[in-house]
Amino acid sequence: MRSTLLAVSAGLVAVVGMLLAPSAHAEVEPGGWTSVSPSFNVQERGCGQVDGLTFTLTCSTASGDQRAERRYATYTGGTRQFEGYFRISSMGGTRISLKQTFNDSAPGPYFMLAAERGGRLYAVHGGTTLSNAGTVGATVRVNTVHQVGGEHRTYVNGSLKHTYSSPGGSFYDKFGAYRTSSGNGPATVVWSDVRFWRK
Repeated sequence: MRSTLLAVSAGLVAVVGMLLAPSAHAEVEPGGWTSVSPSFNVQERGCGQVDGLTFTLTCSTASGDQRAERRYATYTGGTRQFEGYFRISSMGGTRISLKQTFNDSAPGPYFMLAAERGGRLYAVHGGTTLSNAGTVGATVRVNTVHQVGGEHRTYVNGSLKHTYSSPGGSFYDKFGAYRTSSGNGPATVVWSDVRFWRK
């Protein structure tokens, strides 16, 4: 009886240890990356609300500036990598931008990853479908690798899904929930385990 109890206790300790272990981070295109922690500003406009890493558009307005985002520091040159996990916890609207790379030299969205109701993830410029993994409740890993003056690559759940030629200049990363020009809320997106590297 005592040996059975010890075995059960050991099994419970192992399970609890697995549950409490920190989640693994595995940047794509490994080799030579240096972890960085760029500063950011929180942006709330229109009906956008930010609470930590929870980004919400509370209205169904299909016009105006509706955004709840983090805007990170500008970078120039080199290669930068973003990694983060998002979960759409509700999507009453559609066509909500989740992750953006902005060209600060010719201001405007250079690359935008957005989600439609139903789970389709797509590149806003060009409309290319990247994945159908963005269903409500699913956790999705996104990595972007940006070689300034070379190429911008987007990975979904570790698989390369999109490549885009990049000009030189100054850029910055944003993520959260942002109404695209053809979209509307409401929507709530929860981000987690966000990391940045450079080389």
